[in-house]
Amino acid sequence: MILSFPGRIFLYTMFRYFIIHKPFQVLTQFSAWEGKKTLKDFFKVPPDVYPVGRLDFDSEGLLILTNDNTLKHKLTDPSFNHEKEYWAQVEGEINEEAIVKLEAGVTISIDGKSYRTKPAKAHIISPEPKVHFRNPPIRFRMNIPTSWLSLTITEGKNRQVRKMTAAVGFPTLRLIRHRIGSIDLGDLKPGEMLEISRAEVYG
Repeated sequence: MILSFPGRIFLYTMFRYFIIHKPFQVLTQFSAWEGKKTLKDFFKVPPDVYPVGRLDFDSEGLLILTNDNTLKHKLTDPSFNHEKEYWAQVEGEINEEAIVKLEAGVTISIDGKSYRTKPAKAHIISPEPKVHFRNPPIRFRMNIPTSWLSLTITEGKNRQVRKMTAAVGFPTLRLIRHRIGSIDLGDLKPGEMLEISRAEVYG
């Protein structure tokens, strides 16, 4: 939007904020990618609006989209320590011993080097959470049970949650980002979007 005053012209940007539920096997980008679906296949937003951070192709859940670069910086700068909560369906019945290890920090590999994760928050989700159907669903194996846990971290290394659960012996089968800071996924279904206010974002 351009505001005109006598002798002066000011360029004013109207900040927009959206939350979306990114579906499984969708790239976190709006540019086309041969053979893979992207956000452009599901969501229509102004051309200057982009995702804050990323979510892996095989992960689902909450993404914030905005043209507010200040917010992008705050949410992606590790020094701000924003919480990100993930719901992970893992192979096997996860136990309290594994939860304690996840909370204390575990050693994972990042770019071929050992990395000790920061302390996290973790708990078993029981009964299992009510989540939307995933297409395609995870591979069901009758003789191997699954369980759900909530894992909240303040960093965002590549495939960190998956590497963390694998490090304690419970590989992740399905991963949903449920919350970023005070904003959560709510009842949004995969492929749905909701515009929110600046006040809701900055709390």
